[in-house]
Amino acid sequence: MFGGDTGATGDILAGMVGDVDRALSERLEIFPVCHHSPASALAMVRRLHEKQPSVIYLELCEDLRPLLDELRNCRLPVALQAFANEIDGFPAEWAPLSIVVPITESSAEYQAIAYTLDTPGVELVLVDRSTDHIFQWSPREDEPATSEPRDDGSHNPERGLHGEAVGIEIGDLRPRFAELEQYLLHHGKVRHWSEWWDQYVEQPLTDADYDTYRQVMVMIGSLFLRMRRGGTEVDEDRERYMWTRMREHLAATGTDPRRCLYVCGAAHAASRVEQFGLDSDAPFEITPRSATTWHYGLIPSSHSAIEAQFGLAGGAVSIAAATWSKGLRRNKLRPFQLEGQQSGRSRAKKKQIAPKQPATAVADHLSGFLSRPPRLDPLDEAELLEWSVDIVRSARRNGYLASTADAIAIFETSILLAGMRNRTRPTPYDFQDAAITCLEKDRVPGRRDVRRLCEVLLGGDRIGQVGYAALPPLARDVLDRLQPLGLDLSKRTLQRALLDLGANPDLHPCSDLLWLLRRLLPPDAIRPIMGSRTLGAKSIQESWDLGLGKYQRSLVELGYEGVTVEQVLEQRLRRVVNEQDATVTIALSAVEDALLYLGSVRLADELGSRAVELLTAEQTADDAPAVLQRIRLLLNYFRTTSDGLPDWCGRFVTAGYAHYCTLLPTAFANEDTSTGQIAAMLGFLFGMEHLALSLGCDHTQLELAVLQSHPEAPAKVALLWAARFQLGLLPLTELRERCDAMLANPLVLPSFPQYIAGFVHAIDPAPALKPFAVELLSKAFGRLPDKVLLPWLPALIATLRNQGGELVPALVREADRTFPGALPAVDAWVPPWSAEPAPATAPRGPATDLLADHPATCDALVTLFGYDADCQEASPAADRALTTLLGRHPATAAALATDLGLG
Repeated sequence: MFGGDTGATGDILAGMVGDVDRALSERLEIFPVCHHSPASALAMVRRLHEKQPSVIYLELCEDLRPLLDELRNCRLPVALQAFANEIDGFPAEWAPLSIVVPITESSAEYQAIAYTLDTPGVELVLVDRSTDHIFQWSPREDEPATSEPRDDGSHNPERGLHGEAVGIEIGDLRPRFAELEQYLLHHGKVRHWSEWWDQYVEQPLTDADYDTYRQVMVMIGSLFLRMRRGGTEVDEDRERYMWTRMREHLAATGTDPRRCLYVCGAAHAASRVEQFGLDSDAPFEITPRSATTWHYGLIPSSHSAIEAQFGLAGGAVSIAAATWSKGLRRNKLRPFQLEGQQSGRSRAKKKQIAPKQPATAVADHLSGFLSRPPRLDPLDEAELLEWSVDIVRSARRNGYLASTADAIAIFETSILLAGMRNRTRPTPYDFQDAAITCLEKDRVPGRRDVRRLCEVLLGGDRIGQVGYAALPPLARDVLDRLQPLGLDLSKRTLQRALLDLGANPDLHPCSDLLWLLRRLLPPDAIRPIMGSRTLGAKSIQESWDLGLGKYQRSLVELGYEGVTVEQVLEQRLRRVVNEQDATVTIALSAVEDALLYLGSVRLADELGSRAVELLTAEQTADDAPAVLQRIRLLLNYFRTTSDGLPDWCGRFVTAGYAHYCTLLPTAFANEDTSTGQIAAMLGFLFGMEHLALSLGCDHTQLELAVLQSHPEAPAKVALLWAARFQLGLLPLTELRERCDAMLANPLVLPSFPQYIAGFVHAIDPAPALKPFAVELLSKAFGRLPDKVLLPWLPALIATLRNQGGELVPALVREADRTFPGALPAVDAWVPPWSAEPAPATAPRGPATDLLADHPATCDALVTLFGYDADCQEASPAADRALTTLLGRHPATAAALATDLGLG
């Protein structure tokens, strides 16, 4: 094989024959299957009608058995799910743990399940390892393997229905020997394994009898099993596990193995049953499960999600469903379906058939099947012509410029491709390739490309749904509480809900629940169009887009965490604030959520106390901006309530005041601390100083912290100057002189934007500096020459955008108040910081009249103060000088008037 040693090839072939003989000679009948195989499903229907076994052993996780009874309340495809968000005994980075087992109508396992659940006296036993053992047997150094979705360019949102869960297949038949798979694909003239399997296995076995099907599937399983490169230890342990469970059940019930049926993957059917089978005495110890608490439920699935989960070709599951329907019609078979299950297929009445007695020996059907050439299906021109016309019609609806000529071209190209691939009848894959060749353009004009249109045409992406009765209590509670909206929330389309809370106060509980679901579910599941909710404010009218039907899986998984959504949110808030990586910001956000969504003051006090603990244990000021923003919001809200500030708020403010005073000198000197973080610390200290002082804090602590700070970065120096100005340690005149000196120093100009950024950040802790920041920018633009200003502007803009973007609007508003609003007023406008102060006018009264009548007294006073009395003539200038002098020293004139008795 592949040009290798003929002796090794002979050994493999001889081993395959031996595997088939062993599987067929086992007392317990082994039914080999492949996951989502229509040939396996058709063979299962035939065998169940013929044998009617009393016990069916199914290769499926044994702890999923209770979920199977709920399948009758669902519309297939759905997936069985086991979920654990709190793990015990596994690495923490694995959390959350999740597995899914998709179930489709065209699968052998579903036919077996439907037969056993609706047939009295038949027992279904799941024998595979539990979900807990799946992760126990996973290598601890790596994360558990997940089935990564394959991106084929279709951008179908339904492909992500299973998320990152681990996919479980019943009968994984795909070569784990890469060279073998490439050899089969190359010589089969196909591109994907799904296409090869459909052409060379599914189609020949669809109409084969049961014995032929069974021998061929065991042979294929034996081939793939023998061509593996290592990694068989886990598979052998699984086989020991399953055979141990079957032996235990047979011993406990005394059932005759000949009345039982063992449904498993073809590779397991070809295993060494002499070591694992019923006659084996080899003991196998099943380890106990871990302490992890598992939650079980049903989630909706889809054909595209199954393809993405297990790496199948796009449309493979839809094509398999179409093959299943054709096989039922051609062979006139009656499939099994659970009573009361939603389906488009009419349920046939059951007909009791006398069970056949099992044959003592099975004839050799394998040799004849392999020796004769495959039966070639005749060309179904009507079917191919219908496909060609329908795909052109669908392409035109989706924006493609297609015509009748394209339909003819697709028809002929499909036949041509089938002939090149040694096929008489074009397969759906040939038709898909022909349609892409004839219709696809450089770009996709609509949302769907031709490949996706073909998938929809050949079977569509059937999407399952979990029925109301199969939903967890939380999901049912949500649907019941939203009934006043009058919408069918089971639909997968977006539905608009309009809530006029003023006219209909009864809808307030629905509004509260929608906002709570908005917090817990994905963003697109519940989306507000109009209305908002903040602390202390609610909308009187709201509009929502609801997609609960499309995001049913998220709602189901929410039900694993509690009975009501309020309980789930409360548990999540408590959990998040008590984790090791919890921060003050997270705790304050949890307090806000507790008040906003739950209205629980008790829970808010508990979470707030935790925020105080986290603040005192904090070592850096990384979260200072977010902490300042959130505590301001909470304080403003509590001040509007009748109860006022809770105790934890006072403890938070006093702890924060002492904490940030301690960190301030280090933060100024630390290069890793940003300007915004220091500004937030100062904003906390200055903005809440009055409250902190009223609660017993000492103002001296803040002054000492500022005096001990010695930054070097220009932006931090500007912040320090602003802090000293706010404390009264640096007058505004001195601050203005320092900045003017920097503007006049060419060596300082390159770093001047950093100073400006510091003053912009200082607007929050020192609001009185907003006019000065505007003054500083105005002086820079007015005094700097163009050769300095123009290269400096990009650095200034980048600095303001990166370091003070959220504060620039306040700066712009201050500039709007400072500068004139009309263009003509600009020429006559004088900047407030450069205008001379208006002369003071001396008050009129008896004293000023007396001094005016006796100027000699004023001359003597002028001489006494060191001025030249001769130059003080009766002139307007002299009057202004005298008036200015008297205005500066009014006490002298008042004392003189008192002495003269004129006071």
